[in-house]
Amino acid sequence: MTKNAEGAIADFAADFAALRKDVARLAEAISQLAQHPTQAAGDAVEDAKNKIASAADEAQTNIRAASSEIETNIKRNPLTAVLIAFGVGLALGVITRPRG
Repeated sequence: MTKNAEGAIADFAADFAALRKDVARLAEAISQLAQHPTQAAGDAVEDAKNKIASAADEAQTNIRAASSEIETNIKRNPLTAVLIAFGVGLALGVITRPRG
């Protein structure tokens, strides 16, 4: 055989050995999951709950900050707030007016 063919065979043997190890690790992981499925599912549910609670807390904080800022702007510029409210009401009235 030529050196290139021998090198290719050696590379194939190394890749095959690595693949064999990966398959063995995968089989072991599947076996552990099969033995403890409720624990893995419980951990996933708990993680999802924590993420949802964190997102809800962050959204609530952002809403409070925005409403506080809006309230402050209304107190500083009451006439502007009234004119904006009038404009929004007028626009909604035009949009929802029956046509015909």
